Amino acid sequence: MNSAPDLEHRVAETGGFDIREALNFVWRQWKFILGVTALAVLLGTIYISRQTPLFTASAQLLLEPSKAKPISQDAAPVDMPLDLAAIESQIAVIKSSSLLRRVVAKEKLFNDAEFGSGPVGPGASMLSTIKGFFVRTSEPAPTQPTRPNQSDAGPDVMSPEIIGTVENLKLAVGVARAGQALVLNVTFTSADPNKAARLANAVADAYVVDKLDARFDAAKRASVWLSDRLVELRQQLRESEEAVNAFRTANNLVQAGVGATLNQEQLAQMNGRLIAARAETGEKKARLDLLQRVQANGGNISALPDVMNSGAIADLRKQENDVSRQEADLLARYSDRHPSVVNLRAQLSDIRRAVAAEIARLTNNIRNEYELARSRELAVEKTLREVTGQTDIDNSKAITLRELERTAAVNKSLFEDFLQRARVTQEQSTFEARDARVISAAQPPMLPSSPKTNQIMIISTLLGLLAGAGGAYLLEMLNAGFTTPRQVEEMLDMPLLASISKMETLDLTVDGAVLQIPQYPFAKPLSRFSESIRSLRSAIQMSDVDNPPKILQVTSTIPGEGKSTLCMTIASSAAQSGQRVLVIDCDLRHPTITRYFKLDKALGLVDYLVGGADLQKIVSFDETLRLWVIPTGAKTQNPQDLLGSEKLQSTIEELRGKFDLIVIDTPPMGPVVDPLIVSNLVDKIVFMVRWASTAREMVAHSIQRLHGHKKVAGVVFNYVIDAQAQKYGKYAYSYYYGGRYYKKYYNE
Repeated sequence: MNSAPDLEHRVAETGGFDIREALNFVWRQWKFILGVTALAVLLGTIYISRQTPLFTASAQLLLEPSKAKPISQDAAPVDMPLDLAAIESQIAVIKSSSLLRRVVAKEKLFNDAEFGSGPVGPGASMLSTIKGFFVRTSEPAPTQPTRPNQSDAGPDVMSPEIIGTVENLKLAVGVARAGQALVLNVTFTSADPNKAARLANAVADAYVVDKLDARFDAAKRASVWLSDRLVELRQQLRESEEAVNAFRTANNLVQAGVGATLNQEQLAQMNGRLIAARAETGEKKARLDLLQRVQANGGNISALPDVMNSGAIADLRKQENDVSRQEADLLARYSDRHPSVVNLRAQLSDIRRAVAAEIARLTNNIRNEYELARSRELAVEKTLREVTGQTDIDNSKAITLRELERTAAVNKSLFEDFLQRARVTQEQSTFEARDARVISAAQPPMLPSSPKTNQIMIISTLLGLLAGAGGAYLLEMLNAGFTTPRQVEEMLDMPLLASISKMETLDLTVDGAVLQIPQYPFAKPLSRFSESIRSLRSAIQMSDVDNPPKILQVTSTIPGEGKSTLCMTIASSAAQSGQRVLVIDCDLRHPTITRYFKLDKALGLVDYLVGGADLQKIVSFDETLRLWVIPTGAKTQNPQDLLGSEKLQSTIEELRGKFDLIVIDTPPMGPVVDPLIVSNLVDKIVFMVRWASTAREMVAHSIQRLHGHKKVAGVVFNYVIDAQAQKYGKYAYSYYYGGRYYKKYYNE
């Protein structure tokens, strides 16, 4: 019984998502899903019907790259590409309050019914359409009364009416970049297609005009600033030149050459020569100091830069390395007294003496060069002192004159530079191309852009499907009952023995008479119901092949699950096959079997156990079902004591040898403890579960209360609705036998 479910379980675990299981889920819940989807579509339809059609017109603006300012007057302007940040800035400018204020003033939108300073009109945004879901907005808003002086506000101050109109306009304006091109699509949404086109063009024109005005204002401010600055610079230049002339006149200084006195020219030349001589002396002194420090510290003079850069020393070093290498080779083969080794060592000594002589020569050259540079410096200083001694009177005046001339030269250069920049700026502002232009004017749209009927309906349908599927899944999760064998196997760890279909009155009607369920296997032995009972009997026998059970207990979790009826049906089916079958009604509280066989007043089990009746007298034979029955008999106040008595145990063992099958009906596990007591007397227990009804946790708890799972043969589904059970797919294999492929084997 476990092989097929285990195989199905392994296939389910390794297969991942199963499309058939999903289809079966839809098959089971299609009515609920379809209903929720239809509701969502209906809401979408109502939403669309309550919206005013909106029209969107679009105009296109081309952004021209700006020209970089040339450094010189002769240089050509350079194109400056617009990056993403610059384009986003232009989009923000188009949607700014200052630009839209131009549109409001030009188009006189203060009192417009749709975009006036009152509530947001139907063409403002999707927000208004959402508000209109429950309030129809097809009628235009009432015209706002004309307010005086709405457009007379100052250039930087906006009245509340203008602010409200501009904010409404912002909600209707859309700006987006057209792909990767320097083109902006300016859209405007309105309930009137002509108004949408007119205002879209008005926004685009306002942007172009705003760019021109911004450039004009910038050029104007720059011109004013340059003019004021040139006046200041001209005055500074005049004052500095007048100061130079006044100083020359006062000190009787004569200009020579490029504005310097004769004595000053000689002094400048001598100063230049002195500076050059001092620089040369400093360089030679630094080399000499380095040489002396190395000698004082006992360092290697050959590491000095002058020595290292000497070509002669480099050649000698190379020769020394070659001879040293040859000496090493000879020493590897001969002794140090070999003639060749002695000869090479003599050559090496000569080379080293030559290196030392060359280093000494270079050292003397450094000292001689320093002495020569020092002599030149002293000669120049002597000459300069002689010249200075003749012109001491004019020295302080020359210094003052140079300062005045430098100030005048700086002021003149600054003035000429500003004058040139002013002329270049004026020419560029005159001939510079415009920054933006309209390349495609907006036209009145033919079709509305909102509400988007197809999109809304698709979204409504998808949302409805998702909500329906989610709700259906939640309903299945809330279904507390068992519906498939897989649930029984996974949660209870035991097999499903059989699935008994729910028998309606029409199914039980045979030749115009309505049969009782226990009688049905006799009237329809080849029916599907009878086959399911035989399958249940076979499963019970196979639960213990070595020791087939002879004493069965039938119980359930709660009342109303059909255990007593199934108990009699199992017994009647076994009796039909020729077995001696005994049915014992151990439900001493509600004796359903006793009432079925109309043995309410007959002696029964209670009478026998108490001691007032003989065993043979309490056993009755039913001719219709061909089985023996032991009713409950008299009423008792302590049924659990009677069922747990040793007399009942010995009686069951005595009856085991007389009958082929004994079926014991016991109360449900939930309310009483009687089934636990009887379970000690039986071979196997058949546990009844009402299909898709009894809570799984209650069933699991009831089975756990029994003495382990060893005596529980398995679970039986009762009252199975075939039309619904088949929708659980491959995990409902026990229900397939009701399909059309198997009907040919049954004789209903």
